[in-house]
Amino acid sequence: MKEGKAFLKSKMKWVGLVGLVLSVFSLFVHFLLARFTEDGFSEYQSSITIFSWRPVFEATDLSRTSPLYRRLWGPVGQLESLHPHANPKGYYADPSAQSNGYIFVRIQGGFHEIRSSICDVVAVSRFLNATLVVPEIQQTTSKKGISSQFKSFAYLYNEETFMAALAKDVNIVKTLPKSLKSARRNKEIPVFRVPYAASLYYYLHNVLPILIKHSVVELVVSDGGCLQAILPPDLEEYQSLRCRVAFHALRFRQDVQDLATNILHRLRAPGRPFIAFDPGMTRDALAYHGCSELFQDVHAELIQHRRAWMRKRGIIKGKHSVNSAKQRLKGSCPLTPEEVGILLRAYGYSWDTIIYVSGGEVFGGQRTLIPLHGLFENVVDRTSLSTSWELSRIYGREANLDESYPRAPPSAQVETKLDAWKNSGPRPRPLPPPPARPKTYNIEGWWGWVAESDNEPESTVVELRTNAHKLLWEAIDYTVAVEADVFIPGFDSDGKGHPNFASLVMGHRLYQSAASKTYRPDRKEVVRLLDQIHSHIYHANHSWLTSIRRHMRSSLIDGLIEASNKSKASSFLSHPVPECSCLRPNPSETLSNASTPSVHLQVHAALGVVHRCPAWMDGEKNLSSNEKDNEEDIDENDPSSSRLFLQHTRSHDAGGEDINLKEESQFEDQEEDGGD
Repeated sequence: MKEGKAFLKSKMKWVGLVGLVLSVFSLFVHFLLARFTEDGFSEYQSSITIFSWRPVFEATDLSRTSPLYRRLWGPVGQLESLHPHANPKGYYADPSAQSNGYIFVRIQGGFHEIRSSICDVVAVSRFLNATLVVPEIQQTTSKKGISSQFKSFAYLYNEETFMAALAKDVNIVKTLPKSLKSARRNKEIPVFRVPYAASLYYYLHNVLPILIKHSVVELVVSDGGCLQAILPPDLEEYQSLRCRVAFHALRFRQDVQDLATNILHRLRAPGRPFIAFDPGMTRDALAYHGCSELFQDVHAELIQHRRAWMRKRGIIKGKHSVNSAKQRLKGSCPLTPEEVGILLRAYGYSWDTIIYVSGGEVFGGQRTLIPLHGLFENVVDRTSLSTSWELSRIYGREANLDESYPRAPPSAQVETKLDAWKNSGPRPRPLPPPPARPKTYNIEGWWGWVAESDNEPESTVVELRTNAHKLLWEAIDYTVAVEADVFIPGFDSDGKGHPNFASLVMGHRLYQSAASKTYRPDRKEVVRLLDQIHSHIYHANHSWLTSIRRHMRSSLIDGLIEASNKSKASSFLSHPVPECSCLRPNPSETLSNASTPSVHLQVHAALGVVHRCPAWMDGEKNLSSNEKDNEEDIDENDPSSSRLFLQHTRSHDAGGEDINLKEESQFEDQEEDGGD
């Protein structure tokens, strides 16, 4: 009997052991599958459509050959002869093997500031005949809580592509030599805090002598650009170099680029074009320009708090209190998402147009975009076109902040209060001081500390990590916005008065595909037009709609010419024409319309484009068409204008569809006739 029980116990042990081994083997197989089948799993996720966006479209689709389609989505005829050309235009020597020393750069700021600064330091390195160390981006250092598998520059950009693309322009190394690295660690190398838009004279007479003497200098760039935007004509090759850096050498990390490409594919999956819209409504920009009264809640207080902080640091020279209404009338405040939506609807874009909101977080939260959602059914962003798993994948393996970063010890003042309470006399004693309320961040815009202190609290490690994530978000948005069929900005200035994210997007689109539709509305004129119908904004009359259409059409060219005089003085990348463009006129234009070439020549002269494209570009396919003669014409007497703001419905009766189709047909006929 005892032997039977012992045998049974030993049998149970073996069964338990076998079960444990099978469990371990199962976990091992699952880890292998997760490790080596990520790509297939991603494709599976895409195939079952687990994104939050469910596109809603009208039954009828606009014909791509119709005049209305060409007016809304087609290329800008006056700019079709502009083509990208950033190659050297004359003799261009390779970088010297014997350089004057090493330049180590630390770059501070946001996405657009980082991108501009990298282009400038490359040009400066060639000018000084120096070896450039791959720049260090302060937002993505290991101290910011990011994944340890990425170095600073490689967190955002492809380091190998950057070095290979510029091999014939400047000597680039990944790190300093060991001797100089230890000297930098001991703070023994000279450091220059480079002013914004410094001249070449500054580098020639201040930096170069120190570089030759010490063989290394460190540059700290904090304002989004360390070289003046406009250079003398004899240094035009440095402008071309800037373009090669920005538009060819700076490629995003492969994981980020792949996700951006997937989002683009999902946007184009319905087979319709889309608009990219950058609101430009950041807290810093609103504070710098005095636009706090655009909000009527705690957001206004937050903006004023930030403006006071900027005045203390000398960023703002003006008064603390500014009349936001006057600023808006002057065009110094961003257009709200509602105002941009009204412009697009008035111009002719239907309620089911796809709108991609780019540029990172919108100050005020998602409720700021509610009016835009009311005007357009298909308003999306990167979160509605990707999964949380896909977004977390590009961050890499990040440590648990709660374990790795213990909470800071209480301040001396709090300790003194606790000691006084413990050492006080017999009861009744006062209650102990309440625990300090930790600083919390809410996407809707409420910070509890705003009423407690005049100073901005120090950022937590979680917030520093989030700021690094924002760079990746903006990289995705940048890629989508550049490739969009239409782009429209809400604002083109940042929190320091310099060109912002939207300005870089418009500059890249101007270089890559100048004829793609990029609206640059005059905010002062738009505000004047909107105020005319403020009391009945969704029931506009025909003459007002005609004025809006005229302004939107003219902004395609007039806004571009104005940018050449205004934005380019602050940022070369926001307007890389004419230095990085060439002319390749279409011979059919002269044959089809005698007046067209003169209009084109006037635009080219205003932009300063004089270089003819090289002969090897003549064999490329020209995208212009004989059917484009009237593509920019709008009909002043369009009867369908009156229904632009009518509330859309998901289902239409047959009679209503017949009327709409009849009006659309009449509209297209008038477009063909020129209509003016």
